[in-house]
Amino acid sequence: MARMCWPSLKRREDAQRWHERETLKVYHRSKRHDWETPWPIFAEYDREFHFTLDVCATAENTKCARFFPPEVNGLVQDWGQERCWMNPPYGRELPDWMQKASESALAGALVVALVPSRTGTIWWHEWVHKKAEVRLRKGRITFVGASHPAGFDSAAVIFRPPA
Repeated sequence: MARMCWPSLKRREDAQRWHERETLKVYHRSKRHDWETPWPIFAEYDREFHFTLDVCATAENTKCARFFPPEVNGLVQDWGQERCWMNPPYGRELPDWMQKASESALAGALVVALVPSRTGTIWWHEWVHKKAEVRLRKGRITFVGASHPAGFDSAAVIFRPPA
């Protein structure tokens, strides 16, 4: 077996670090956290659940006639007995949205959340694991306005009210 010389090894390590840094920029550091769900993906779930409320949307990207825009802040609203669609911002508030979805389901709402499939995160273990139905999606979603698929897998997390 040939032994790699130090300069070649250093270049390879530097290239690997550069690649990891650039990959993180593309996949996990988007400047936007409000990517719109493509209509065919929403329709797939709407056929089954018949949504009545989009809990975090704007007038431009809502999927339901009734919606909570950012200035109304769906996190502080009562979701009642609604059938809720939720494509939350994927930034720092994501755990808050998952907590709200779980608690709203316990209070009577049905909530379907389209979220990154990040099974190792604290929020996943606190609000999803063993508390909701999880449907992993095949392939990566190209959100409306994006030129490439997301750099992460997605899941539909379904919070159902108690029977």
